Amino acid sequence: MAVHPTSIIEDGAVLGAGVEIGPFCHVGPRVTLGEGVRLLSHVSIQGATRIGARTKIYPQATLGGDGQIRNSDFTDGELAVGEDCVLREMVSMSCGSAKGGGITRVGARGYFMANSHVGHDCMVGDDVTFANSVCLGGHVTIGDRVIFGGLAAVQQFCRVGRAAMVGGLTGVNRDVIPYAMAFGDHAELAGLNLIGLKRSGMSRDAINALRAAFRHIFYGNGGDLRARAREAQARWDGVPQVMEVAAFVLAVAKQELCLARRRGGDAA
Repeated sequence: MAVHPTSIIEDGAVLGAGVEIGPFCHVGPRVTLGEGVRLLSHVSIQGATRIGARTKIYPQATLGGDGQIRNSDFTDGELAVGEDCVLREMVSMSCGSAKGGGITRVGARGYFMANSHVGHDCMVGDDVTFANSVCLGGHVTIGDRVIFGGLAAVQQFCRVGRAAMVGGLTGVNRDVIPYAMAFGDHAELAGLNLIGLKRSGMSRDAINALRAAFRHIFYGNGGDLRARAREAQARWDGVPQVMEVAAFVLAVAKQELCLARRRGGDAA
C-alpha cells in the first residue's frame, strides 16, 4: 500500500492490499477501497462508498457525494463501484437517496470517460462504455455492454437495455430496448446494433430472428406495440434475445418506450 503524504485518509477508511493513492486525494471515513485500487491524484471519495478491486481513478473524480436533490438531508446513501473499472478525469457518481432505495450501483469493467456523471440511485451494468460528458439522471437503469456516445444524456427513471448503443448528443427521454441503436435530439430507434451483436459472438440465426422480431414489434401491422411484443414471444419462443426484448417492452415502467423511426428498418 502506497499513500502520498499530501493525501488525507480519514480514520475508518478501509484500504485493501496494494492500494495506491497519489497526491492530494481525500478518502472519507466510510470508504472501502478494494485490492489494487489506484487513485492517481486529486480524487475525492466520500460517503459509504465501495470501490472494487483494481479500479483506476483519474484526477478530479468525485465519488460518493449526496444525491443532487433539492432539500435532501439524507446522509445514509451508498455507492458501489465494481471491479476493474476505469474512471477518467472529473467523473462524478452520487450515492443513493432515501426514495430510491439508498444505493447507486455500477458494475464491473466499466469505462467512464472524462466528465461523465452517474446520478443517485442509478443501476449500471457490467462492461459499459460512457464517452465524454455522458450524464445519467437519477434512478436510471443501464444494462450490460451499453455504449454511449459523447454528450448523451438520459432522463430520470429511463431504462437502456443490454448491448444498446446510444449516439453522441442524444437525449434519451424514453426507454431504449436491448440490442438497439438510438439517435437524435429526442432519441428514436435507428435499428439494431448489428455490429455489436456480431462482435459479441451471437449466432447468425439469433441475429436474424432478432431482426425479424424487431420489424414485427415496431413496424408490424395489427394490434398495438404490446400486442405485437406478445406475438413475438410466441413466434420466436426459442430465441432468448427476442424474449429479452419482448419482456423489456412488456415490463411495467415509469417512462414510455423509445419508438423506431418510421422511415426504415433495422440499420447495421
